Amino acid sequence: MSDETREQLSASDLLKNSSLYREFQAEREEILKHKWIESEKAGCDIGFERALTDWIIKHRSKWRKGRQASAHH
Repeated sequence: MSDETREQLSASDLLKNSSLYREFQAEREEILKHKWIESEKAGCDIGFERALTDWIIKHRSKWRKGRQASAHH
């Protein structure tokens, strides 16, 4: 394995283990859940962009507060 490949793997591992990346992944999972629920209600796929916008408006603030509260306990 070349040094460059090792550096890329190391940077990739660092990214995956970073708290920012973990928060991004957790938020993405919530948006995908919201997309599924709202698509089921609508009877068709509402699409990621619509689900994202709707989730941000309706749920993001409360979700983040809940994550922050659980992180401090």
